[in-house]
Amino acid sequence: MRVLLEESAGPVRIAGADGRSTVLTPAGSGLQAGGRPVGPVYRIVGAHPLRAADLRVRGAVEVRRSGKGLVVVNEVPLEDYVAGTLGREAYRRWHPEALKAQAVVTRTYALHERARHAGAAFHLRGDTGGQVYGGLDAESSEMLAATRATRGEYLSFEGQPILAVFHSAAGGRTASAEEVWGRPIPYLVSIAVEHEEESPDTYWRAAFPGTTLGRALAPVGVRVGPVREVSVAGRSASGRADRVRIRGDAGVTELPARELRRALGEGVIRSTLFDVRDEPEGFVFVGSGHGHGVGMSQWGAQSMAMRGAGYREILAAFYPGTGLREGGR
Repeated sequence: MRVLLEESAGPVRIAGADGRSTVLTPAGSGLQAGGRPVGPVYRIVGAHPLRAADLRVRGAVEVRRSGKGLVVVNEVPLEDYVAGTLGREAYRRWHPEALKAQAVVTRTYALHERARHAGAAFHLRGDTGGQVYGGLDAESSEMLAATRATRGEYLSFEGQPILAVFHSAAGGRTASAEEVWGRPIPYLVSIAVEHEEESPDTYWRAAFPGTTLGRALAPVGVRVGPVREVSVAGRSASGRADRVRIRGDAGVTELPARELRRALGEGVIRSTLFDVRDEPEGFVFVGSGHGHGVGMSQWGAQSMAMRGAGYREILAAFYPGTGLREGGR
């Protein structure tokens, strides 16, 4: 796997297994390492962990020229990538069957993206734009056990690794790919999810005074001044807000709920499964769930595991019509 660790205008620092650091900077159409030209790509391979982008990583690290800046890429074996990602995408104290399900999902998503970006400088990002990757320091005993127990296993549809997306909590029902991204995917359909009550996102609220809300929405093109009214103008099939109507001193507009969520902060408006109330403290968004809602609910998987489901049963529930195959590497 080729994982993007960092994008930078430069300089960047990488350290070898001996602890010695190399500072790389853009120079002309290539790079300089320690003040000397080294061409457009600088690669270091370590028998022991390397350090790059504040991570200890296995495999090799490449620094490449990209436009006017640099990209730092970790080339790492698939199973090491799974263990280092699982430790950032799941809780180590979760049920072993939930961790196994997440390991398969993590591996499947990586294989899907590697096929989609074959020949590119990197296959996927190591942050929330892909899957959050923690390298060697994320490899706890629980994550290593889940990775080894499912070694090489991935979900397939029509013989290919699926787009194995997931989210933290569904709020009672997942969303389909069609309602969120505008295109149907046979195995990413809306299903009911029970017993997510242990999730910290089962219930959330966020309040915004009208003037604050108006300022926050201006950068995304909603310039209605201080906001006087907010309402959900339409909902998707899974009950999530699809469009939101905003009325302010300077006019009225509607915008997609996903754009409003991005503008106000996806950690604040945790999902589009919300209602809006006009209360003395401002406009209060009251919702449930966290994330886009498509694919596996991680808290739903944990709940299923706690009630006796194995990881194969969990995966079959959240990705209907797919098969579990072996041999991913």
